[in-house]
Amino acid sequence: MYVALGIIALLVIIFIALYNGLVKQKNQVENALSQIDTQLQRRYDLIPNLVETVKGYAAHEKEVFEQVTAARTATASANTLQEKAEADNMMTGTLKSLFAVSENYPQLKANENFAQLQTELTNTENKIAFSRQFYNDSVNRFNDAIVVFPQNLVAGMLGYKKHEYFEVKDETVRENVKVKF
Repeated sequence: MYVALGIIALLVIIFIALYNGLVKQKNQVENALSQIDTQLQRRYDLIPNLVETVKGYAAHEKEVFEQVTAARTATASANTLQEKAEADNMMTGTLKSLFAVSENYPQLKANENFAQLQTELTNTENKIAFSRQFYNDSVNRFNDAIVVFPQNLVAGMLGYKKHEYFEVKDETVRENVKVKF
């Protein structure tokens, strides 16, 4: 009887350990996605300042400003992971165009506010890239955990499903950005 109780206690402890491990990994995936949103929001907040600074020097570059505004709007209205990925990539492309415009205005490049905003956006882009990578790494660990034995038994009982990776579906986004004036 003590052996049976010992085996049951051991199984309960194993179940609890597996459950806690899966919950921690699921929470890490959710935290990683939240970090992407945080960095996207930071970029979203910086864009108007950058655009206004550039507008003062490059008033006739209206098309680039419209593209940046459209990309910013798309980022704000993105709800699903795929929409966020597409809006993020659209914003990255338009920011490259905006920075290319600055190449035509040496006085703009020398402007302290522009230089500071450009540095902040570059840092933010790096943080976004890191956040995406961290999210995908977290998703990979979680997805692996819910399919390996014996965790798959616990994950199945809890109804855990694989998470979606943060990736680009539109192949044109993977191409180099071409800036034309």
